[in-house]
Amino acid sequence: MWTRPRRWRAPRWNCPEWSLTESEHWAEKLEILPVEGLPEFRPGDDLTGAIAAAARWLRSGDVVVVTSKVVSKIEGRLMRVPTDPEERDAARRKLVEQEAVRVLARFNRTLITQNRIGIVQAASGVDGSNVEGNEIALLPTDPDASALALRNGLRERLGVEVAVVITDTMGRAWRVGQTDAAIGSSGLKVLHSYEGAVDKQGNELLVTEIAVADEIAAAADLVKGKLRATPVAVVRGMSLVDDGSTARNLVRPVEEDLFRLGANEAIAQGRREAVPARRSVRSFSDEPVDPAALRRAVGSALTAPAPHHTHPVRFVWLRDHGLRTKLLEAMREAWRADLRGDEFTGEQIAKRVSRGDILFTAPEVVLPFLVPDGAHTYPDERRNDCERTMFTVAGGAAVQGLLVALAAEELGSCWIGSTIFAADPVREVLGLDASWQPLGAVAIGHPAVAPGPRGEPFGEGLVEL
Repeated sequence: MWTRPRRWRAPRWNCPEWSLTESEHWAEKLEILPVEGLPEFRPGDDLTGAIAAAARWLRSGDVVVVTSKVVSKIEGRLMRVPTDPEERDAARRKLVEQEAVRVLARFNRTLITQNRIGIVQAASGVDGSNVEGNEIALLPTDPDASALALRNGLRERLGVEVAVVITDTMGRAWRVGQTDAAIGSSGLKVLHSYEGAVDKQGNELLVTEIAVADEIAAAADLVKGKLRATPVAVVRGMSLVDDGSTARNLVRPVEEDLFRLGANEAIAQGRREAVPARRSVRSFSDEPVDPAALRRAVGSALTAPAPHHTHPVRFVWLRDHGLRTKLLEAMREAWRADLRGDEFTGEQIAKRVSRGDILFTAPEVVLPFLVPDGAHTYPDERRNDCERTMFTVAGGAAVQGLLVALAAEELGSCWIGSTIFAADPVREVLGLDASWQPLGAVAIGHPAVAPGPRGEPFGEGLVEL
């Protein structure tokens, strides 16, 4: 004897415009039937036999949807762990790392990983629910093979041709809450593409592709639930098409994944590329510079190390264009005087002086200064020279920090050393005392043309002893 299972009926849609391709895969009405009366499964149990006994009402064309936990149990994917809560959690976290091939993100104590079967989800699919207190469940080693074995077994036991979907619960990017998704499948076309189809308004569909197996998994979970001890459901009414695809076809290839880098990987790559991304940019667009971005870059630059716990670097932002022009003209005249003293011709002088034109035209200009307050004084000149060098290195570190931080803000920059050769005019125009030592000038703006890739960074600059 068997009792008629309770039924959840999907609403019926009147869609006469459906194409033949669509009707081959969809149904106007679906029923979702729980398989009740199943036992608590343990390693080695006969899952196929249990389902066949509890669901003799199965028909060809049904989709049998099975929670992965029972598959893990019968396949012996239960790991013994201590019962002490802290030790059990420590063992669980170790298993998560062992089952992961990539760690994409860490949020508090939760790891988002890609596991051994290629699925990106929380905790590698390692789960401590619905198992004994001294056990932790791992996912099946090959859910597609498990689905095929169950499908073949039900054909032998009941003489029906069904599809099988094995599910696990997952979160989704940018969405709150979890839903069941397919991690194993057999006998079902797991994806349905609308590419090239035309809707009733005449619009061609270009990229729409429906994850049919995932939709079936989620629908079946509405009658399975997590606390009902009903790990199997049947979806009835689908027009099955078996194209040989499996749940593995639902894992997006890395080369097609716009979000192939997890948070951890993206941050690591950003750190590796931050310094090489800095390039000297000498041509800027007219797009204004966001003041907040510039302030953030200066804030980052001021984290550079400095001697004796001092703060010896100052950045002067020339926001007053009149003051900027006055300063640059004074610097230009000082430069011309130096070149005339070197007996350069007028043409040569004009050519050299034009190199500073970028500071006139750049959207923003920042002048770094070294103000070595707190520098130590020694009785001998050797150590005083060393002290000056130490502070100069600190100033250079801050300037490099500014250039890198600007690149991270997607701003171009070019460091020009001209203020170093015109220190007195700079201090005079800006009203600064003699302790302010210019460290050049930084032209800042959005690059007119994106900088190309940087070549080999080492060359002869690295000497290994």
